[in-house]
Amino acid sequence: MTTHSILWRSLHLPGHEACRLDSVNAGWVLAGTAVFSYEQQPCRLDYEIDCDSGWNTRSAKVNGWLADRLVAIDIIVSPERQWRLNGIERPEVAGCIDLDLNFSPVTNMLPIRRLDLAIGQAAQVKAAWLRFPSFELEALPQEYRRLDESTYRYASAEGQFVADLQASPAGFVTNYPGFWLAEAFT
Repeated sequence: MTTHSILWRSLHLPGHEACRLDSVNAGWVLAGTAVFSYEQQPCRLDYEIDCDSGWNTRSAKVNGWLADRLVAIDIIVSPERQWRLNGIERPEVAGCIDLDLNFSPVTNMLPIRRLDLAIGQAAQVKAAWLRFPSFELEALPQEYRRLDESTYRYASAEGQFVADLQASPAGFVTNYPGFWLAEAFT
């Protein structure tokens, strides 16, 4: 069984996040907790993301709270890439392969691992972006370009947002400039 873990410190909001990656049933499970302050309101979000052996998202759960608001998100993805959010089909993200949790750096790992880019290669993807704090799904076009052994140039919103991400050998983002920095990882 393959296991890796990471602890991030948020640079843009006061808080931390811890995550563990396990190989389970010929696939991958990312399970973690983000604890942070959003607009002076305490927030705790637990998540679990299930991927197949090729790093295609199969399902995800996000549970917790933001101040007095309870959060209970259940996402199911069919083999045909149809997405359901709390039982309701979301055609706006049909065809997406990757889930992107807006509140976390963890989901950058999914395309990094799935694409397995060679240095200098780039790929376009369309992620199902779970917005925070609305928790609605929307399609988000993204590009990943591998710059060197551990650096990926990430661009979204048609190049309006660009960041050079440092990644661990396991694929966790260890430095997301201005947003997240790993404090410990295995």
